[in-house]
Amino acid sequence: MTRHTKLVSASARGLLYSGLYTFYFDNDNQLKLIYNGPEVSSVYWPDPFTTPLVNHRTTYNSSQYGVLEQTGRFVASDNFKFEASDLVLSSSELASTVTHACKVHQKEANTSSLMFQDGPSNFKFGYFLSSALTLLFIEVVLIIAGCWVVHKWEGRPEIIDEGYTIISSQFRIFSYRELQKATNCFQEELGSGGSGAVYKGVLDDERKVAVKKLNDVIQGEQEFRSELSVIGRIYHMNLVRIWGFCVGKTHRLLVSEFIENGSLAAVLFDHQSNSHVLQWGQRYNIALGVAKGLAYLHHDCLEWIVHCDVKPENILLDREFQPKIADFGLMKLQQRGSSAQMLSKVHGTRGYIAPEWALNLPINEKADVYSYGIVLLELVKGVRLSRWVAEGEEEVEMAGICSIEILQEKLAGEDQSWLLEFVDHRLDGEFNHSEATVMLKIAILCVKEDRS
Repeated sequence: MTRHTKLVSASARGLLYSGLYTFYFDNDNQLKLIYNGPEVSSVYWPDPFTTPLVNHRTTYNSSQYGVLEQTGRFVASDNFKFEASDLVLSSSELASTVTHACKVHQKEANTSSLMFQDGPSNFKFGYFLSSALTLLFIEVVLIIAGCWVVHKWEGRPEIIDEGYTIISSQFRIFSYRELQKATNCFQEELGSGGSGAVYKGVLDDERKVAVKKLNDVIQGEQEFRSELSVIGRIYHMNLVRIWGFCVGKTHRLLVSEFIENGSLAAVLFDHQSNSHVLQWGQRYNIALGVAKGLAYLHHDCLEWIVHCDVKPENILLDREFQPKIADFGLMKLQQRGSSAQMLSKVHGTRGYIAPEWALNLPINEKADVYSYGIVLLELVKGVRLSRWVAEGEEEVEMAGICSIEILQEKLAGEDQSWLLEFVDHRLDGEFNHSEATVMLKIAILCVKEDRS
């Protein structure tokens, strides 16, 4: 141990006050212990106010040296000796051999423990090593905690792999694996169209659902989710309830309630089976319910929604044969009060598409009104009024069963006996003439070119 060697307490290693004591030879050749703190610097030992003689020290030896042995025994060149070892087994053996009590700069203590530090370089290395180990430990803890959170997050069935959150209590997000399980890997197909195929499924809570795989969805995930957040807040007795969706990099799926009796098209246009023929009262209620559903979409919901594909296939019938409008995959969303917008691609089904599409005119709720008029005519007649066939490379629309002009003239006449021939013959004349007349008049107003 040489001059300026720092002494560090073993019990205070790494603390702020550690390493503040330094050996020093003064001008009288006395070995002293200096306290050099951040605010105070003074002689700690021996007592600076006493003479060397009183301190049992000599000033005649000009080659002073001191040795601190590994056992903790200190020997100076002036024959001064004391024990400073803290390599003991109990606190009772930690007493200093110095006759006076050890002081921690103006504060007395019963025991003390000092040890020799090899030098500033070793101290820096130890400090660096301890800091590195501490940071490594913290990093390992954070990694383990992060893995646990991710595992718990992925384990929740209502959250998809991309990490979207629940939009509302009644409108949730499904994982693709969950829908695969519910549909038995999409085995039972209920129907398909231009927007995608629909599959029957059963959720874990035993609810029956219809899962639709959408085709050609070009929106990004955020845009898709934004549109569906609007649908999730829509509720009307004549609209199919959307329960949730699933979004992935390669798929878009809608989950809706399962409607027992299928589509209006399957029941209305099935002339091969006589198991169930829609009675006139049922047809009238269907026409009324679809009108209520469209009115809600066009005027009463939070956003102005144009369905763009109103047809019998998208009108489902529940167990009481009440209608519910389905398939919002081709919808057109507009902000309430905004001007009608142009669409670059025609939406809808041939035979139900409004003239605005062909004339490249702005699209608004009138497009749905036209389609609804065609549905009314088909409800009364019981057959499709427009069919498309391919002739080579050219598609032509064949003439309907009756033209709108002729029908309008007949409705204006006094003789209404023609209704018996026009109305679905499967009813055997069992229908309300006044209701049939009203339905036909409304249908003509819906499909006229001027529908203002």
